[in-house]
Amino acid sequence: MRYVLRNTAFTTALATGVALVGVAATPGLAQAEPAGLYPASALVLTIGEGESVTTAAVQRAVTLSCAPTPSGTHPSPESACAELASVDGEFAQLTMMGNSAPCAHLWDPVTVTGDGIWEGKRVSWSATYGNECEMNVGMARTSVFAF
Repeated sequence: MRYVLRNTAFTTALATGVALVGVAATPGLAQAEPAGLYPASALVLTIGEGESVTTAAVQRAVTLSCAPTPSGTHPSPESACAELASVDGEFAQLTMMGNSAPCAHLWDPVTVTGDGIWEGKRVSWSATYGNECEMNVGMARTSVFAF
Protein backbone atom coordinates (compact mmCIF):
# COMPACT_ATOMS: atom_id res chain seq x y z
CA MET A 1 0.00 0.00 0.00
CA ARG A 2 1.33 3.42 -0.95
CA TYR A 3 0.64 6.68 0.97
CA VAL A 4 0.61 10.03 -0.81
CA LEU A 5 1.14 13.25 1.14
CA ARG A 6 -1.48 15.70 -0.08
CA ASN A 7 -1.45 18.24 2.76
CA THR A 8 0.94 21.00 1.66
CA ALA A 9 1.39 22.40 5.18
CA PHE A 10 2.27 18.98 6.56
CA THR A 11 4.65 18.29 3.68
CA THR A 12 6.38 21.65 4.16
CA ALA A 13 6.69 21.12 7.92
CA LEU A 14 8.10 17.64 7.40
CA ALA A 15 10.62 18.85 4.83
CA THR A 16 11.67 21.75 7.10
CA GLY A 17 12.09 19.39 10.05
CA VAL A 18 14.24 17.02 8.03
CA ALA A 19 16.35 19.93 6.75
CA LEU A 20 16.85 21.30 10.28
CA VAL A 21 17.88 17.88 11.59
CA GLY A 22 20.40 17.66 8.77
CA VAL A 23 21.85 21.10 9.60
CA ALA A 24 22.00 20.36 13.33
CA ALA A 25 23.83 17.12 12.68
CA THR A 26 26.41 18.77 10.41
CA PRO A 27 29.50 19.69 12.46
CA GLY A 28 31.23 22.99 11.81
CA LEU A 29 28.14 24.91 10.64
CA ALA A 30 27.38 28.05 12.61
CA GLN A 31 23.97 27.88 14.22
CA ALA A 32 22.01 31.00 15.09
CA GLU A 33 20.17 31.22 18.39
CA PRO A 34 16.42 31.00 17.82
CA ALA A 35 14.67 34.33 18.14
CA GLY A 36 12.32 34.40 21.12
CA LEU A 37 8.71 35.37 21.00
CA TYR A 38 9.40 38.39 23.25
CA PRO A 39 12.38 40.66 23.75
CA ALA A 40 14.58 39.72 26.72
CA SER A 41 12.96 42.46 28.82
CA ALA A 42 9.50 43.67 27.81
CA LEU A 43 6.97 44.88 30.37
CA VAL A 44 3.51 46.37 30.64
CA LEU A 45 3.14 48.78 33.57
CA THR A 46 -0.28 49.93 34.78
CA ILE A 47 -1.80 52.25 37.36
CA GLY A 48 -5.45 51.64 38.19
CA GLU A 49 -8.19 52.62 40.60
CA GLY A 50 -9.24 49.76 42.84
CA GLU A 51 -8.27 47.41 45.64
CA SER A 52 -6.81 44.54 43.64
CA VAL A 53 -5.41 43.56 40.27
CA THR A 54 -8.63 41.79 39.36
CA THR A 55 -10.93 44.72 40.18
CA ALA A 56 -8.80 47.79 39.47
CA ALA A 57 -9.89 49.93 36.54
CA VAL A 58 -6.71 50.73 34.61
CA GLN A 59 -6.28 54.50 34.31
CA ARG A 60 -2.82 54.58 32.74
CA ALA A 61 -0.64 51.97 31.06
CA VAL A 62 2.70 51.96 29.24
CA THR A 63 5.03 49.47 27.63
CA LEU A 64 8.69 49.27 28.53
CA SER A 65 11.29 47.24 26.66
CA CYS A 66 14.79 47.25 28.11
CA ALA A 67 16.64 44.98 25.70
CA PRO A 68 18.29 45.33 23.33
CA THR A 69 17.78 49.08 23.92
CA PRO A 70 15.33 51.00 26.15
CA SER A 71 12.10 51.76 24.28
CA GLY A 72 8.34 51.62 24.53
CA THR A 73 5.59 54.09 25.33
CA HIS A 74 7.08 54.88 28.75
CA PRO A 75 8.05 58.59 28.87
CA SER A 76 11.55 57.84 30.27
CA PRO A 77 12.51 54.34 29.13
CA GLU A 78 16.25 54.83 29.72
CA SER A 79 15.93 55.81 33.39
CA ALA A 80 13.15 53.28 34.08
CA CYS A 81 15.26 50.45 32.62
CA ALA A 82 18.31 51.60 34.59
CA GLU A 83 16.30 51.62 37.83
CA LEU A 84 14.89 48.16 37.18
CA ALA A 85 18.36 46.87 36.34
CA SER A 86 19.71 48.28 39.62
CA VAL A 87 17.22 46.09 41.56
CA ASP A 88 17.50 43.11 39.16
CA GLY A 89 13.88 43.52 38.07
CA GLU A 90 12.52 43.24 41.64
CA PHE A 91 9.71 45.82 41.58
CA ALA A 92 9.17 45.57 45.35
CA GLN A 93 12.65 46.99 45.93
CA LEU A 94 11.64 50.18 44.13
CA THR A 95 9.18 51.18 46.84
CA MET A 96 10.32 53.21 49.80
CA MET A 97 8.94 51.68 52.98
CA GLY A 98 8.48 53.76 56.11
CA ASN A 99 8.55 57.18 54.45
CA SER A 100 6.86 59.67 56.75
CA ALA A 101 5.53 62.13 54.17
CA PRO A 102 2.02 63.23 55.15
CA CYS A 103 -0.94 61.88 53.17
CA ALA A 104 -4.62 62.18 53.96
CA HIS A 105 -6.16 59.06 55.43
CA LEU A 106 -8.60 58.82 52.55
CA TRP A 107 -9.36 55.32 51.27
CA ASP A 108 -9.27 55.63 47.48
CA PRO A 109 -7.11 52.62 46.53
CA VAL A 110 -4.65 52.65 43.67
CA THR A 111 -3.13 49.43 42.31
CA VAL A 112 0.07 49.40 40.27
CA THR A 113 1.28 46.41 38.26
CA GLY A 114 4.34 45.30 36.36
CA ASP A 115 3.91 42.27 34.10
CA GLY A 116 5.99 40.73 31.36
CA ILE A 117 9.48 39.43 30.79
CA TRP A 118 12.57 40.65 32.65
CA GLU A 119 15.90 39.29 31.36
CA GLY A 120 14.13 36.29 29.89
CA LYS A 121 12.12 35.45 33.04
CA ARG A 122 8.38 35.95 33.51
CA VAL A 123 7.54 38.58 36.14
CA SER A 124 4.24 39.62 37.64
CA TRP A 125 4.10 42.15 40.46
CA SER A 126 1.44 44.38 41.97
CA ALA A 127 1.01 46.68 44.94
CA THR A 128 -2.02 48.49 46.29
CA TYR A 129 -1.78 51.86 48.00
CA GLY A 130 -4.48 53.54 50.08
CA ASN A 131 -4.63 56.50 47.68
CA GLU A 132 -2.62 58.24 44.98
CA CYS A 133 -0.68 60.31 47.51
CA GLU A 134 0.58 57.14 49.21
CA MET A 135 1.53 55.69 45.83
CA ASN A 136 3.45 58.84 44.92
CA VAL A 137 5.28 58.79 48.27
CA GLY A 138 6.07 55.09 47.90
CA MET A 139 7.45 55.54 44.41
CA ALA A 140 8.85 59.07 44.93
CA ARG A 141 12.40 58.35 43.86
CA THR A 142 11.70 56.15 40.86
CA SER A 143 10.71 56.86 37.31
CA VAL A 144 9.36 53.35 36.63
CA PHE A 145 5.79 54.32 37.56
CA ALA A 146 6.11 58.02 36.68
CA PHE A 147 3.75 58.10 33.71
